[in-house]
Amino acid sequence: MSEIVDEIRKCQKCSLRGSRLSPVPGEGKIDSMVMLIGEAPGYHEEQQGRPFVGAAGKFLNELLTEAGLSREDVYITNLVKCRPPKNREPKPDEIKACVLLLYREIERISPKVIITLGSHAAAYVLPKFGVKFEGITKIHGKIYEISTSIRKIIVPMLHPASALYNSVYKEALMKDFKSLKFRLKELW
Repeated sequence: MSEIVDEIRKCQKCSLRGSRLSPVPGEGKIDSMVMLIGEAPGYHEEQQGRPFVGAAGKFLNELLTEAGLSREDVYITNLVKCRPPKNREPKPDEIKACVLLLYREIERISPKVIITLGSHAAAYVLPKFGVKFEGITKIHGKIYEISTSIRKIIVPMLHPASALYNSVYKEALMKDFKSLKFRLKELW
């Protein structure tokens, strides 16, 4: 994993290299059964060099508790490893520059459960495993069983940041993570 982290820190593959304070590699339990994948670091994440430490990260911690998990149980990363200026959505070339690093993280962690957070993460991860992406508001909370060398499920979720601005999304996220708790019990 240290090789992937070094590559992330030294990366010069896209225009974000000129505006970033520091890249944000994934963190957490290297042999975790659960991996969460967000969109891109925000202001606080860039300042601390850690994923999901701002307001969305605090809410994510609550959601993990709803699912019977904690940050210590999971591995958390982002599709894009550097903060886009003014927290804008990542551009396709920025995603393209980072997505192979993400796929290497997935291979290294080899989780049984991948939770994508937001539409961008779902749009890139689901097709990698042969699942068509149909829009996050349509598929959030749905569990996709994937046939690989090991049994794996992928669960696209709304991004925790969306709940900070829309109470309907907050309720949906809470419900989806509560439902996930029961599915995780079946897997262990």
